[in-house]
Amino acid sequence: MIPVDLKKLNSYVLAAALAVTASVALVPVSQAVAQVRTLPDFTDLVEQVGPSVVNIRTLEKTAPSAGGAVDEQMLEFFRRFGLPIPNMPNVPNSPHRTPPKNHPPIPDDAQPRGVGSGFILSADGLIMTNAHVVDGADEVLVTLTDKREFKAKIIGADKRSDIAVVKIDATGLPAVKVGDVSRLKVGEWVMAIGSPFGLDNTVTAGIVSAKQRDTGDYLPFIQTDVAINPGNSGGPLINMRGEVVGVNSQIYSRSGGSMGISFAIPMDEAFRVSEQLRVSGRVSRGRIGVQIDQVTKEVAESIGLGKPQGALVRGVEPGSPAEKAGVEAGDIILKFEGKAVEKSSDLPRMVGSTKPGTRSSLTVFRRGSQKELTVTIAELEADKVAAKAPDKLEKPNASSAGQALGLAVSELTDAQKKELKIKGGVRVEAATDAAARAGIREDDVIVAVANVAVTNIKEFENALAKLDKSKAVSVLLRRGEWAQYAVIRPIR
Repeated sequence: MIPVDLKKLNSYVLAAALAVTASVALVPVSQAVAQVRTLPDFTDLVEQVGPSVVNIRTLEKTAPSAGGAVDEQMLEFFRRFGLPIPNMPNVPNSPHRTPPKNHPPIPDDAQPRGVGSGFILSADGLIMTNAHVVDGADEVLVTLTDKREFKAKIIGADKRSDIAVVKIDATGLPAVKVGDVSRLKVGEWVMAIGSPFGLDNTVTAGIVSAKQRDTGDYLPFIQTDVAINPGNSGGPLINMRGEVVGVNSQIYSRSGGSMGISFAIPMDEAFRVSEQLRVSGRVSRGRIGVQIDQVTKEVAESIGLGKPQGALVRGVEPGSPAEKAGVEAGDIILKFEGKAVEKSSDLPRMVGSTKPGTRSSLTVFRRGSQKELTVTIAELEADKVAAKAPDKLEKPNASSAGQALGLAVSELTDAQKKELKIKGGVRVEAATDAAARAGIREDDVIVAVANVAVTNIKEFENALAKLDKSKAVSVLLRRGEWAQYAVIRPIR
């Protein structure tokens, strides 16, 4: 047995215990310090950006109506929850029924129309907001954080992007700093300042939930969980550097209030639109004259495209830049100006941001191979009404070709080809079994089978003869003026 010095042993044990205790005590403290350092502090941002945010009220010259009842309901909402009652002119018991000092005089026949937000773009009084905030307004009133109020002039508004620019007669105003949206990351903290329910300079915060969220034709939105409510529209979305990265525009809601899903217009897009509005009062966008749709995974695999990408051309407008460039219904546009078109909604944005008159390159996938085309961009005009589908075609004698796929087809007459503006194809007389399950129906016109163009019954039969009957086959068809793909799967 080895002799043990109990005094020394006790001293060692005590020292070890103290060391363990000290280390245990230090861990929570260091973690707490780290947590404090990572928690966002918005106080400096509010002081920095707050003075650049404005409240926007709109008026319309109409006779008093039942709208007063809505205002009374709003007042009851504020009373019930003990909130300060916002500025609500012409409403009984509203603390600001009488315009405050320096308030522009309100005409007797002007009725409150809406409340929104905005932010100062330049020191000389240019202000950005949403187009829907000022749409239809006879007068626009802007209130600064120092309580000065001005009548604003609408410089321009663009409904497609929901961006508007207004101007007030003032100088030396605190303008915002515009941030780089490309640096914005999902999960990053952001802050909003606005006037929800008329409560001026309300600050809310959250994180970026997603980027490039498709909810519109021309804009990929920034999605956040920042509390956005009616009245926040047009206000800034601000990053932790105090820069504006978006314009709060929309919310997803079943109740009319915030549900943690809000959308902001990316500031790079908004600023580009605002520059055009400042110069000309309108926005010029490009167009090529095609109707497009998504490319599904099933179609992509069946035609040899590999993965679902690009924009499927369902129709080409007669005389349009696309038709002159040689684009055909059924083409899949893969690239525009060398940039990949990942999904169909990318194409309108790419073309729309291109200056009319520009000669641009298109890469299209057509019947198994890629083609390079050059298109001259035209200017986007008012939306056109879709052309009426041609009347039901007369029925020539049907062929039994395609019975294995559930198809009975017939030749097209010259008149029918002219009416449909196509070189050829075969008309579907009946679709049953596999063809019916693929969505093909009577009066459709098949123009290609398995990436092989067919202009008549003979070519249709030849194309079918080369098929592997055990595999799915892609069919490009015309339905009226629209083109689409269908995938026929064999019966097993």
